[in-house]
Formats: sequence, C-alpha cells, structure tokens
Amino acid sequence: MSIQLRKILLPVDFSAYSQTAVNYAIELASKFKADLHVLHVIEPHLSATPDFGLGLNLPNYIVESRAAAQRCLDRIPDTTSATGISITRVLVDGATKSEIVRYARNESIDLIVIATHGRTGLSHVIMGSVAESIVRSAPCPVLTVRPEGHQFVMP
Repeated sequence: MSIQLRKILLPVDFSAYSQTAVNYAIELASKFKADLHVLHVIEPHLSATPDFGLGLNLPNYIVESRAAAQRCLDRIPDTTSATGISITRVLVDGATKSEIVRYARNESIDLIVIATHGRTGLSHVIMGSVAESIVRSAPCPVLTVRPEGHQFVMP
C-alpha cells in the first residue's frame, strides 16, 4: 500500500507550539509534493459581544483583529523554508474545532498536522484540547506534534 498525500492542512494559532507543527508540515509537503493549506480560525469571544464590549469600538476591533491575524497568517510558513511548496492560506470565523474539521472535509484534506500544547491535569480539563477533539472527528489522519520531544534534524 502506498500513502498518497496531496493536501496537508496545518491549523495554526500563532503560538510557539504551532511553529513545531509548521516544521513537520513543510517537511511532509516537500517530501510528498503536497499542497499545504494553512488555516487560522478566529473564534468569537463573549467579551467582544455588543452587550459586554467594555467600551470597545466593536467594528474597529473586529477589523483590526482580522487584519492582524491575516498578517501573521501571511508569514506562515516563511518563504525560505517552504520553497517549491504550493501554499493556500485561509482565515475563517467560527468555533476552532468544528471549522478545522469542516475545512478538512470540504477540501478533501489527506492529513492534518496540528500542534498540541501538551496540557495535562486540571488545565486540560478546563481548557480542553482542540487537537484531541480533531483527532476524534477528523475525516482524515491527524498528526499531533508535541512541543517537546523528537524533532526533525536536517542532514
């Protein structure tokens, strides 16, 4: 049996943890000559609703947040490490877990490469795990990348 990876999805949250997954996704996309889809989900928060705006100019806040997210998304991955890779960058609004799974399903993604923050114990119970939820509901295999441990070593 031969593994064919034509489309790889890399969800990012712009944390340091995401960078480790970026490295894996670039290497896999390069080896398999796959298209790399980089996705960031802007999740609405209760603190940004009109009833609880804390004096924020909500329309400006939303526009500025999207613009900042787009600037960060445009830099992932950096062009020096991703030479020759076809990259699609996508910014969507919604619930992170469901939007990642929806995108993977709609775009016929072959592999999701996602960082895990490595939370355990009470913080895991309170914060939940996006990666864990995606592993359970994704329409394709999911590679979870821990922030520590073995990493790629370039020869």
